[in-house]
Amino acid sequence: MRSASDTKVGHWNWEPKARRLDIDPLPQSSLDDIGGSWTLDSLGVLLDGLSRSRLERALDPSRMHDERFACVLGLSNGGAIRLIGEFGADGSARGDLIQDIDPGLRFAGAPGPGLEAVFQPIVSLSTGHISGFEALARWDGEAPENHSGETGIGDAALAPNMLIRASEALSLWRKEGVGEHLFANVNLTGRDLGREDLAGLVEALVSGHGFAPGQLRIELTEQAALRDADAAVRVATAFKKAGAGVILDDFGSGHSSFSWLAALPADGLKIDPELTRQIGNPKVNVILETVTLLASRLKMSATAEGIEDLQQIGKLRSLGFHYAQGFAFSRPISADEAIGLLRQ
Repeated sequence: MRSASDTKVGHWNWEPKARRLDIDPLPQSSLDDIGGSWTLDSLGVLLDGLSRSRLERALDPSRMHDERFACVLGLSNGGAIRLIGEFGADGSARGDLIQDIDPGLRFAGAPGPGLEAVFQPIVSLSTGHISGFEALARWDGEAPENHSGETGIGDAALAPNMLIRASEALSLWRKEGVGEHLFANVNLTGRDLGREDLAGLVEALVSGHGFAPGQLRIELTEQAALRDADAAVRVATAFKKAGAGVILDDFGSGHSSFSWLAALPADGLKIDPELTRQIGNPKVNVILETVTLLASRLKMSATAEGIEDLQQIGKLRSLGFHYAQGFAFSRPISADEAIGLLRQ
């Protein structure tokens, strides 16, 4: 089961009644992204289909009379871990996590070498300090829409991988002593609204990293959400229950429905950059001032996106915006570069 060259990287425990797998990596193992209490559905988001089916078969109650438990899981970083241990008389199981580097066990939905997460600061207009970041996907240094060729990651795997990477960044910033109260936003597409597994992943990430409610935030675009308002409300409610915040992105880009906005449990609005670029136009100013007042009355924050000129800051404050984001403050940067920016 285990050779002298194997490296123990943590512990695990399976509770059959709760149907949860608790994974406790050792601090030096660099496996923080899989630490926490997982349902099989939420853990399955991180694994290829073969790994999940192997785990389900291994945890089947009919196997509890086996002398030993062993199961190999492919990880999103391209490596793998083995769960080895024993069943208890009640069907529970527990044991050790073993590092199992095998290039043949690469997670099928894992990011290829060209994918990275970068982070653009979101600045508080009341303090002038960075309050959070938006996580953005880049392939080979380019935005997704500019990338040609094979990305190495399927559309279905992008959302969970970005959620994981944003969570890792938040955890890193906290460990470095610069991000105790920061938030991180992750975008979801209209296609993601139909997925029932992402809320479970969010719950596991929030609990596993010990985030405060709303520290990990989901951005839903107005256009995508309005295609299926009922689904958007259902998904947003599930994310809120899982401990995430919900931000309505690109507000003002579609045919906004105020009755739907009242039903959506959102924490904030991000105003479409096409509107913020027209600041100074009297009619646009009235619209923006009305939208920010509406957001405040609904106990939501209002973020101005696409800001490229610091001289707009005073006007944004007077219009009632709480946050601003754009090249005027910083281009998207790596999680490590963000540490230096936060320390300035």
